[in-house]
Amino acid sequence: MSTTERTPHTRTASYLAEPGEVSKVLLLYSGGLDTSVMLKWIQDEYAAEVVALTINLGQPGEDYDVVQGKALQLGAVAAEVVDAREEFATEYVLPAIHANAIYGLGYPLFTALGRPLIAKLAVRYAREHGCDTIAHGCTGKGNDQVRIEGTVATLAPELKVIAPVRGWQMGREEEIAYARANGIPIKGGAEQTPYSIDDNLWGRSSEGKWIEDLSHAPDDDVFQLVTRPEEAPDAPQVVTVGFEAGVPVSLDGERLGLVDLLERAAELGIRHGVGIVDHIEDRIVGLKVRDIYEVPAATILLTAHAELERLVCTIHQNQFKGELDRKWAYLVYAGLWWEPLRSDLDAYMDKVAEQVTGTIGLKLYKGSCRVVTRESPNAVYDAALATFETSGGLFSQQASPGFIELWSLQSRMAHRLRERAEAAGPGGA
Repeated sequence: MSTTERTPHTRTASYLAEPGEVSKVLLLYSGGLDTSVMLKWIQDEYAAEVVALTINLGQPGEDYDVVQGKALQLGAVAAEVVDAREEFATEYVLPAIHANAIYGLGYPLFTALGRPLIAKLAVRYAREHGCDTIAHGCTGKGNDQVRIEGTVATLAPELKVIAPVRGWQMGREEEIAYARANGIPIKGGAEQTPYSIDDNLWGRSSEGKWIEDLSHAPDDDVFQLVTRPEEAPDAPQVVTVGFEAGVPVSLDGERLGLVDLLERAAELGIRHGVGIVDHIEDRIVGLKVRDIYEVPAATILLTAHAELERLVCTIHQNQFKGELDRKWAYLVYAGLWWEPLRSDLDAYMDKVAEQVTGTIGLKLYKGSCRVVTRESPNAVYDAALATFETSGGLFSQQASPGFIELWSLQSRMAHRLRERAEAAGPGGA
C-alpha cells in the first residue's frame, strides 16, 4: 500500500496542493534524511519533476557540491545552491540585534529568522523554474511550517504547497527503511545522526532523542558546536565589540564585514563554552517543548548591543523599548515576518540605533559572557555626576530633599489612607 493510500489527503487550506495540481515542485533541500526521502517520494507519488533548492545561511561544515550532486543523483531536474549569508546577516540578523531579539527568555530566533528568507528564495526560484508547487520538510508539530507556508501564501498566492513529512506519517525508522530500499544515501549514517539539527550563522538547535525527557540532563554528544564549559580554557578572554549606529563593525579593534564578524564572534564563543541554552519553549502550535541551543555569536553580540543601548538611552526609552523588543521577537517567532507591525517596529528600532555607537568589553570564561567595560560618545552618563565626591553642574545634591518630598507624596498619602482603613476594620468609619 502506498503512503498516499494509507494517508488520505484532505485540503485544509486553499494553498495546499491536490495531487492532480502538482507537476513541477521546488523542494527545499538540505541533503539530510527527510528531504532526500522527499525528493524520491515526490517523483513516485506525484509523478512530478523536482527542482532542489539548497540555501547557505552559514551552516558550518557543509559541502554544498556534495549536496547538489546528491540531489541530481536522486533525480532532481535541477539543483540550485544559493549563498544567502550576506542577505541573512544584513536583512534578518541585524534587525534582530537592533531589537535585542530573544523569545521566551532564552531563544535568539536563529531558525525563526532564517525561515522567511528561505521561503522568499523558494518563491523566487520556483517562479524562475516554472514550478507550480513548493515542498518543505516540516512536521505538523513545529513552528517552521507556519513560517514557510505563511511566507509563500503572502508572497506568491499562485503557488501551492506540499509538506510530505507532515502527511505521510513515516517515523524515522520507516524513513530509513525507505531510503535503503530506494538506494538513498543517508548523510552521516543513520546511527550517527540521533538528533534533529538546524544551524546557521546565528546558532544551532538540537531536538529528539533524550531531549524530550525533561528529567534527563544533557548528554555530552549533543554539543557539536560549543565547547563544554568545563573543557573551555582556564584563562578568561576579554573581547571588545565596536558598534556604529547599531551595527557591529569590529572585534578587538579590527573592522570586519558583518558575516565575517558573526563567524569570528561564534569562534570566540565556541572556544570559551559560551552560548549553551537548555530551553523550555511555548510553540505557537500549542505545544511546550524542550530545545538545546548553541548560540555563541548571538550571546556575545546581543549582550554587547543591549548593554550599549542601555548606556545611550534614557530610562524612559529603555523601559519602553523593552516592551517593543518582546513584541518584535514574538512576531518573528510566530512566523509573522511580513506582518506590517514588525516593519513598523523596525522604524523605531532603527531610530534608536542611530545613537548606539561605542565599544563594549566582554569577559568570556567557561560558559559565561559578562560585560566589563563600556564606552560611547553618546552615553547618557557623566562620571562627575555619578561620583559621591562632588556636587554641582547639572545636579545639586542640595536639591534632593525637595525632590524626595514631591516624588513620594502620593505614595505616602495612599499608605496613610490604607493604614487608617485597616485600623478601623471592616465597616469602620
